[in-house]
Amino acid sequence: MNTLSPSQPPIFHTHTHKYTHTHTHTHTHTHTSAKADISVIVIYFLVVLAVGVWAMVRTNRATVGGFFLAGRSMVWWPIGASLFASNIGSGHFVGIAGTAAASGIAIGGFEWNALIVVVILAWLFVPIYIKAGVVTMPEYLKKRFGGQRIRIYLSVLSLFLYVFTKISADMFSGAIFINQALGPSSWLLDHSSLWALVIYYFFILILVSIIYCDKTNPAFKSNFHMPSAFNEVGGYESFQQRYMTAIPSVTTNINASCYEPRADSFHIFRNAITGDLPWPGLVFGLTIQAMWYWCTDQVIVQRCLSAKNLSHVKAGCILCGYLKLLPMFLMVFPGMISRILYADMVACVDPDECLKYCGASVGCTNIAYPKLVVDLMPNGLRGLMLSVMMASLMSSLTSIFNSASTLFTMDIYTKIRRSATERELMIAGRVFILGLIGVSIAWIPVVQSAQSGQLFDYIQSITSYLTPPVAAVFILAIFCKRINETGAFYGLTIGLLIGLSRMIAEFAYGTGSCVNPSSCPTIICGVHYLYFSIILFVTSCIIIVGVSLMTKPIDDKHLYRLCWSLRNCTEERVDLEQDDWLDNQESNNMDIEEPEEEPGWCKKAVMSFCGLEKQRAPKLSPEEQAELQKQLTDTTEKPLWRSVVNANAIILLCVAVFLHGFYG
Repeated sequence: MNTLSPSQPPIFHTHTHKYTHTHTHTHTHTHTSAKADISVIVIYFLVVLAVGVWAMVRTNRATVGGFFLAGRSMVWWPIGASLFASNIGSGHFVGIAGTAAASGIAIGGFEWNALIVVVILAWLFVPIYIKAGVVTMPEYLKKRFGGQRIRIYLSVLSLFLYVFTKISADMFSGAIFINQALGPSSWLLDHSSLWALVIYYFFILILVSIIYCDKTNPAFKSNFHMPSAFNEVGGYESFQQRYMTAIPSVTTNINASCYEPRADSFHIFRNAITGDLPWPGLVFGLTIQAMWYWCTDQVIVQRCLSAKNLSHVKAGCILCGYLKLLPMFLMVFPGMISRILYADMVACVDPDECLKYCGASVGCTNIAYPKLVVDLMPNGLRGLMLSVMMASLMSSLTSIFNSASTLFTMDIYTKIRRSATERELMIAGRVFILGLIGVSIAWIPVVQSAQSGQLFDYIQSITSYLTPPVAAVFILAIFCKRINETGAFYGLTIGLLIGLSRMIAEFAYGTGSCVNPSSCPTIICGVHYLYFSIILFVTSCIIIVGVSLMTKPIDDKHLYRLCWSLRNCTEERVDLEQDDWLDNQESNNMDIEEPEEEPGWCKKAVMSFCGLEKQRAPKLSPEEQAELQKQLTDTTEKPLWRSVVNANAIILLCVAVFLHGFYG
């Protein structure tokens, strides 16, 4: 068993065991300071910059379609890669590995659940979105139900979720990795989140259509240290044995259940009552959250809407499904190995010891992954892995910034400025990102101490409290045409109040830890968050259906191609309400007929860099506009490729069932 003396710094240590040589890590070896490491990092970011410049030149960024959907011309492989890259952020590297270090492989079930849900996304949800001709998810709900309140509600909720569960969590995990890589005395430590966000904002300006950058990142997300990690513990069988005995040396008088590995650590499906991730919650509660994330979240759906046709959407989702097999082997197992090698640090249970090692009294499992990378990787590869983490941060955050900007500009700003031009929308979206940055940094301290210091559990718990009503509304909106706006609104509102009551209570009382449990009343906080997700989803569905049945239904003429039973109707749909923001080019062009002064080369360069260059699109006749709209809403597939993607979907589902059974 590896131990650390109380006086020994947490980053520098010597560990020896019978399976490997004795490794002595010094300051210069452990931290990312070698010339090889720095060179790799610089080269990587130069490559990313080159890809961004290529995308900048290739894509028309002066229009909403070019900026947000890459012109709807993407093929299947960058879509699949982008879906995976947008989903796998630093919160996964740090959070999944940390939870795995604490409780075993069950957290990998969160990733494998996606294998099933991405098929639902591509075969059931995306066809409706394409036929509806929408750009954002709130826009779909507006077409489906009419009115403004649901669209604004969903936009605001999505932005809050971005802050609570994505941006702040990614920045926190990025700061942990930078801290481990550069050392606690690094001048970047206290401001690592801020500095990283400055870098990411720079890249969001360059990479107008983030999809072009995302497809380069999965290739760099390979876990180069996994073989060496298994070698450190003597192979898979030894890994299983040694994990079950990996306990910290300092336990004082704390109950053994707080620091001993769980007996079911190598099982995904755990006891329905006593399990930390009970199997009914993992099967049903998690699926509800996954339906919200994969099938209704703007970040994910926006990738699919950029596809050339529906076959490319399906193939991209299948590719993403296969890529989602990797986190179990590339994040979960390394996190557990980190507990074996650094039990005193990663599995610390005494609050004073944890504060010394990672600055959080509730636990230090979040440092499992970066600690393993920094200590085991040789010079050069360590720099590459730091680049991987930064790439993961950049990919995830730029996707979020892009989608948040879309929601704000298209669903909120256009209510404030109904005559806004596309150029004004582009500027407003970029300025809005700065506001998100400030709020996210302020929320990071809450993230650090929530859910016993386990980042991924924090993210999933917040999702369980806020998103089930949204999932209920989208599912019923698509598959039950009887649902109307009144029922959907009251279902969302009452569901939100129920979810907020649980979330606020947890933050007020604190989630505590095994050593110092929370004083939150059992009736409020005693229900596991995955079970709470099921209860909230069912309650929301009952409210939505009940209120809808008591109020006037929506005529079919308003629902053509907006719900499943009417998806193939060819009649012209009568929108419940006219779009608030129509193409203002015509009216704006009338205001700029006068010749304008030619801007200088410096202003031209800045405008081009930010995607704000003035580009007059050719004016289309009504017939040409109708033909363009027909192409954008076409869901036809070639019979051959439809059969190919259907067969691959069946194979993917079989793989999912097998893996759940094997590791269950």
